[in-house]
Amino acid sequence: MKFKTYIAVILLGILATSCNDFLDPEPSSAITSNNYYSTLAELETGLIGAYDAIQGVGDFDKDVNHGIQYEFYITEMRSGNTATKIADPDDFSDAGQFESFNVLPINGLVANYYDSYYEVIYRTNVVLDNLGNVSDDTSMIEAEAKFIRAYAYFNLVRLFGDVPLVDHVLSPLESDAQFTRVDTSIIYDLIISDLITAEENLDNTYKTRASKAAAQGLLAKVYLTLENPEYTKAQIMCEKIINDGSFSLVDFYDVFYTELNEEIIFAIGFNSLNDSQTFSSQFMNSVGPSSGVNYATYDLVDDINEFGGIRAQYSFRQDPNHLTSVRYQCAKYFPDGDDGGTSNPHVFEISANPRLAGNDWIVLRYADVLLMHVEAIMGGANETSAGAALSSFQQVRDRAGLTDLVTEISVDDLLMERRVELAFENHRLFDLIRLGRAESVLSQYSTANNFGFTATDLLLPMPQNEVNLSDGLMTQNPGY
Repeated sequence: MKFKTYIAVILLGILATSCNDFLDPEPSSAITSNNYYSTLAELETGLIGAYDAIQGVGDFDKDVNHGIQYEFYITEMRSGNTATKIADPDDFSDAGQFESFNVLPINGLVANYYDSYYEVIYRTNVVLDNLGNVSDDTSMIEAEAKFIRAYAYFNLVRLFGDVPLVDHVLSPLESDAQFTRVDTSIIYDLIISDLITAEENLDNTYKTRASKAAAQGLLAKVYLTLENPEYTKAQIMCEKIINDGSFSLVDFYDVFYTELNEEIIFAIGFNSLNDSQTFSSQFMNSVGPSSGVNYATYDLVDDINEFGGIRAQYSFRQDPNHLTSVRYQCAKYFPDGDDGGTSNPHVFEISANPRLAGNDWIVLRYADVLLMHVEAIMGGANETSAGAALSSFQQVRDRAGLTDLVTEISVDDLLMERRVELAFENHRLFDLIRLGRAESVLSQYSTANNFGFTATDLLLPMPQNEVNLSDGLMTQNPGY
């Protein structure tokens, strides 16, 4: 992790995101680190740079920060939902380590994700540190930057546990801060403070930028994730979104193939023309050295077939290149050029160049909020029959064609519904941990597949390069 003291050139105008619903501002000329960030437009450019860092670089052959594009490795492939083409406990490749719960501290994908999200944090801190240079009202810029920072830290703290807290651009005399891990409670204090600022000052103009609803939804998930969950606060945040009326469930197929639809609350925007993502092509076969990953496990396929209703036909397909070995690909993010299977839900066309993919990555959608609403009302109990919880739960099931009337919801019911609704969307691992089922579920899955899961696998290792550079300041997570 390398924290910069001066403003990097990359933030000064060559950055551009492909967020689908806003225009990229033009940067000023004759830019230096001493005269930049003196207007709202220049702060906006820095803000866009933070979104660009979340997008990451789509070319997986390049040794650069890949941002969100590597997230499925370290979340979904450690949840029992997905694996490589051939799950193998002896596969010690960077990708194979995740499915077998044998992640090494030198894993390059882990290091890249860690670096990527501290780069996001750095770029937001640059913006926040320069707010005082502008005489205009910067409250919305501040709110948006703090949302992005909170989003980055929420991912890091859930994946690594105690992490360094960096809430401003570090000077050379503060270099130790980049290696000093602080208690998760302190990280969560910053996350909550940042999201409250975002919730109070943003509106719902955007879906591929921070918004009020995105802050409310992320706050709800944060409150549910705390060591001592704040269920009432989470419920209030969910109900703000529900009662606003701006969001609704859409046809399940349209969620993924009609971008910026009414179900999307927050997504990372991509554009196949100039800011392609490659994760969707990596889910497929024969597109590069790391292809054929994030395949649905048989365990997941069985659950979707049994409990998913119509979601089954739009969630996975049999890999056409492995019809005899029966491998199942994620069908939610087939790259540009694929119709999503409207003519035959299990047969998809293959793009001429699947690496050129403009599919947005959905971070938060309305169905997730409805199911969090159930969780908040459940309040840590094993079940609920509360009317508001039943209503939210029933809406998700009705959309899936499962219209039988639900009269009681258990934690296991909720986990299953979240699994089949949100499969491949990087939620499963966090759901299992948050709802107290991770050790039992993953131990059972691991035993069935001859993997080696232990409780310490719920956190990733700190990147070994960071530990080495820290000169003894940074400790490694237990089990690594």
